[in-house]
Amino acid sequence: MRAALSVIIPTLNAEQQLPACLSALIEGLEAGLVRELVISDGGSTDATLRIADDAGAVVVNGAPSRGGQLRRGVLASGGDWVLALHADTVLPSGWSDCVQDHINFRIDQAGYFRLGFDRGGFAARFVAGWANFRSRLFGLPYGDQGLLLSRVLYDDIGGFADQPLMEDVAICRLLQGQLREIPLTARTSAAKYVKEGWCRRGARNLWTLLRYLSGADPHDLAQSYRRSDPRS
Repeated sequence: MRAALSVIIPTLNAEQQLPACLSALIEGLEAGLVRELVISDGGSTDATLRIADDAGAVVVNGAPSRGGQLRRGVLASGGDWVLALHADTVLPSGWSDCVQDHINFRIDQAGYFRLGFDRGGFAARFVAGWANFRSRLFGLPYGDQGLLLSRVLYDDIGGFADQPLMEDVAICRLLQGQLREIPLTARTSAAKYVKEGWCRRGARNLWTLLRYLSGADPHDLAQSYRRSDPRS
């Protein structure tokens, strides 16, 4: 029997973050869980594609739109289960056992990890705490928490929308009532929070979410997001 899990990572100039993300996945390979790694790239001009090639990944190229990249990545994969993961997210030790448990017993549910940051301090704990509270109460985890689901469930809900922003919220809204927290904390980069300021970036993210939930077009939101931070 072939391994069940395809890991899909959307990238765009991710050479600094990708190695740590990939290193954490080795555990799943050694456990016989990971079938393949798919890097869905949006036009990187740094060493991202070389890193992906060195890791033996299947590489898919296309326009830079995280929803579209994820959609193309899933389409190119062959596993019965899919784990969508951001390039700056690092899974914790023991993740493969928890994912295998989910695969064995939660076939009708999608899973996500708790959120943590690669930096300590009150601000990091507060932002992560709010994200975890939002995820449990409203069923709205973000993409940096990972998303695990069976291909059957993925196909049933129509998969990732080809949109540049809020693709994670869009798919989680389709999964309402079918989301379960995986009891481990994935660590994501705090670099943008540190650079922009924890309060400012947190408020901007919340405002963007509220605008999206109120019906704003995700393409307009993405343009506004880039104007306030060209590196987003």
